[in-house]
Amino acid sequence: MNGLIIRPCRVTDAPELAELYHRAVREGAAAHYDAAQRAAWSPAPPKGEAWRRRLIEAQTVVAERAERLLGFMTLDMSTGWIDFAYVAPEAMGQGVAETLYAVLEGRARAAGLTRLETGASLLAERFFARRGWHVVARQTVERDGQLLANATMAKDLHQASRRVA
Repeated sequence: MNGLIIRPCRVTDAPELAELYHRAVREGAAAHYDAAQRAAWSPAPPKGEAWRRRLIEAQTVVAERAERLLGFMTLDMSTGWIDFAYVAPEAMGQGVAETLYAVLEGRARAAGLTRLETGASLLAERFFARRGWHVVARQTVERDGQLLANATMAKDLHQASRRVA
């Protein structure tokens, strides 16, 4: 990932991350959800204090290149819940999500978490499955009259056993 920087989220990133989230839903998820579903999922870029708080209160890492944000992921270190995992449509398939995820899983392991969970979209499900996650339950959520299929997924983090000499 030439020139990719992974760093903690700053409160000043909130507006750009809101736009990235909105575009990832509207454009990036187009192969998995129809236009009405995507419009219900993200009718507009999120804004306000609640959005900033969700980003800052979690362990949020962002990927940037040439001072442009390309993706972000959040992890609640108290519960092991990955809430957001989004990549700009033009950066999909370039290793951005893989790099962000590796950082968060490493932090989770270092903090002693034993399990990670998420609500994965149809697009994200493949990504998580390739990293050892499994589907706990399939579900349909309702947003603004639209039904969106997703899956609750989990990954058990088995700490490497230490050998005693």
